[in-house]
Amino acid sequence: MRIKQLLPALFMALLTPSVAQAQKPDPSLSPTATYINDEGVETVTDSDVNGQAPLTVTFRANPSNMEEFNPSFEWHFQLAGEEKAFMVRYEQDTEYTFTTSGTTNVTLLVKSEGEVIDSTVIKVTVSESKLVFPNAFSPNGDEYNQIYKAKEYQSIIDFHAYIFNRWGQKLFEWTDPAQGWDGTYHGHDVKEGVYFVLVKARGADGREYNIRKDVNLLRNYNDTTTTNEK
Repeated sequence: MRIKQLLPALFMALLTPSVAQAQKPDPSLSPTATYINDEGVETVTDSDVNGQAPLTVTFRANPSNMEEFNPSFEWHFQLAGEEKAFMVRYEQDTEYTFTTSGTTNVTLLVKSEGEVIDSTVIKVTVSESKLVFPNAFSPNGDEYNQIYKAKEYQSIIDFHAYIFNRWGQKLFEWTDPAQGWDGTYHGHDVKEGVYFVLVKARGADGREYNIRKDVNLLRNYNDTTTTNEK
């Protein structure tokens, strides 16, 4: 009787390792993309990325359950509509700066002994370029329109702007579309009047910008409406 009673326990002991092995989780990826969004805030996502150029994205594979494998990682960067990747990176985590508008499919493959054991795709879409400058600004010490700068811009990868007076003298220049002119020259306020801006820029979509226009500097303008929308 004792042998008969021990048989079920012995059977379960032999069965348990196989059941545990069968229930072991499969290897998997949980990739993330980290970038600075249009509001200047760092964003981490596990889905598609949308932004303006230059757009620097850090990709992380975040693999799990791969202890029994010798995994290798491949990041394939392929423009939408193209048949081949324009770049392949062989590392677990990678970073790339997108400077061309359109959609890039970033495919992550994880392989073991040459066989793909998991894969995933993150789409990165870069917007078309835009660059608009106002006609006037009012550096008079209030909170409105103190700096002459781009009213709208996106996906600008090359930028250079200059301010001249009516005699052609260069008063200021800058290379960041987020920056601008404060209405001074060598630390002193210039007179109210008409100045001239020259902007040369290039967008991620290949568009060239050559902007030439008058700039009205209004020191006594106190209206709270947005002068930059003129």
